[in-house]
Formats: sequence, structure tokens, C-alpha cells
Amino acid sequence: MENKHQIVLLGATGAVGSEVVKNLILQPMTSRLSLLSRREVAYTDHRIENHVVDVFSPSFYAHLLSGFDVAICTMGVGQPSKVTPEEFIRVDKTAVLDFASACKAAGVAHFVLLSSVSSDVSSASLYLRTKAELEAGLKALNFERLSVFKPSMILTPKNRYGISQAITLKIWPLISPLFWGGMRKFRGIKVEDLGKAIALNVFKEKQGVEAMHWDEFQQFLK
Repeated sequence: MENKHQIVLLGATGAVGSEVVKNLILQPMTSRLSLLSRREVAYTDHRIENHVVDVFSPSFYAHLLSGFDVAICTMGVGQPSKVTPEEFIRVDKTAVLDFASACKAAGVAHFVLLSSVSSDVSSASLYLRTKAELEAGLKALNFERLSVFKPSMILTPKNRYGISQAITLKIWPLISPLFWGGMRKFRGIKVEDLGKAIALNVFKEKQGVEAMHWDEFQQFLK
């Protein structure tokens, strides 16, 4: 019999997070799902607990983490170019590490992170450098299992961020098939497929650190 899981998720109001929730509640192995969000979310499944929290204050929500064996974080700034570097780091790294540290202290064994392809601590890109620093910080916490999802372009059904995203959403599906070999990791993925892959990964029995790209996502979608 499959083991049931109690899961806490930070970032349920985002495009990816909402898809993760949709897929988790389809799974009978999800026995309890707690959503920590900055604003109210409208889910009515009896297994779901909704909590509006201050995501920048772990002491505000630490008492809500007891009893969970899996933590998922999909929180991040939607448009990094629209905020200051300090605010981006505060949301995408500091708040996530604080959440992870609180989860570790509460006994969570498996931590799941939505990161980015090509994250690199030596990158000239603040975005990619910050993502890599976050991944390093999570590894240092020594979770029994750490799953890092590293998509390239996430394809959403709606344009949420203006003309630049509109162009990207049109072009990326056309050029994705051209990426082969080591470049396959740069293929775009539909947000609903990414959410499904993240959710289904929870129920795989593994240990240690795993970094997953486009090819690994496809294994969950077969």
C-alpha cells in the first residue's frame, strides 16, 4: 500500500502552486494539505487547511508546521525586473530559506523547491545566482530528501505580465522542439504539466538530493 503524506505548501496562489494543489488533491495518498499563503485561497476539499500568514516571519507560522513529512515551495516574484534586487532576494531566497529552516526544525523529511534551469552561483544574472545560492542553502539543511525542479520557460495559458511574456508564450512552443541533446533542458513546459510533475514526485520513494529538468518532468507525464 502507498504511504499517505501530510504536505505543507508555500506559494499556492501562484500559477505553478495552484496547479500543484489541483494535482495533489487528485491523489488519494494526500491525507492532509496545508496551504500557507499571503492571501486567502478558495479550496474546499476536506483535506485542505488554508492559512493566511506573514511569509517573512517564520515565528508567525512555525506552529503550523508540526506533523508534516513533505514541504513544497513554489513561491517567487513573478516579474523580477519589476522589483528591486533587495526585494527579489527577500522573496526568492531569504523567505524560502526561513521556511525551509522552520520545516526542518519541525521534522519535515522531504523538501521540494521550484527553482530554475541554469542556476549558477557564479552567474552574472542576479536571478540565476540567487536561485543557486538558495539551492546551496537548502542542501546545507540536510533534509532526508531534497527535490529541486529546474524548468526553463513555464508556459501559462494566460499572459500575466504584458507584451514581453505575450511574445515569449507565442515563440517558445515553436522553438522548443529545436533543443536537442544537452539543450533539451531548455524546452518549455506547460504550467499544468509542471504542477503535475511536482505533485506526483512527492509520492516517489527516494532519498538524497535530486535536480530535475525537462526530461525528468516528462517521466511523470507518461
